[in-house]
Amino acid sequence: MKIEYEDPLVKIAGLLGGEEYIKVARALLNNEDSTDEEIASATGLKINTVRRVLYNLFGRSLISGIRVRDLKRGWYVYRWRAQREQVDGFIEAQKRKLLDRLRQRLAYEEQHEFYHCNNPNCVNKTFEQAIESFFKCSICGAPLTRVNNEEIIRLLKWKIDHIQSET
Repeated sequence: MKIEYEDPLVKIAGLLGGEEYIKVARALLNNEDSTDEEIASATGLKINTVRRVLYNLFGRSLISGIRVRDLKRGWYVYRWRAQREQVDGFIEAQKRKLLDRLRQRLAYEEQHEFYHCNNPNCVNKTFEQAIESFFKCSICGAPLTRVNNEEIIRLLKWKIDHIQSET
């Protein structure tokens, strides 16, 4: 899915949840301090869908909500507002999480030797797992051979360097 929008909040919303999220984000940007009913009316989405999207965006601190009393009905409603100033922080936090996961994976790949039976339905085994099974695949019974993971290591290092250079 290729997303080309002018506002980073809309891009993030699209990446988080697709078209429904994009509609809600656009509605929030077009009319701040909207209720979930107003957003549902503006987007054509069901109220439950709008609320699910709003709570998800709220949980990620991309929007804020304040509780106010509806003067017509007498009960409390939430008015939602986009928090554009939080978008950069959200992106940085996601990059940090991704870098941590990539570094963990890189360390795992560098510290282990892997074996495989060349059957696409079977998974790689570490050296320790291969020894336990006498270098026979526990799924298909074929002999295990060493897997060269240098390309994976190279790609992980490249991706880590690429993300670090963006920050």
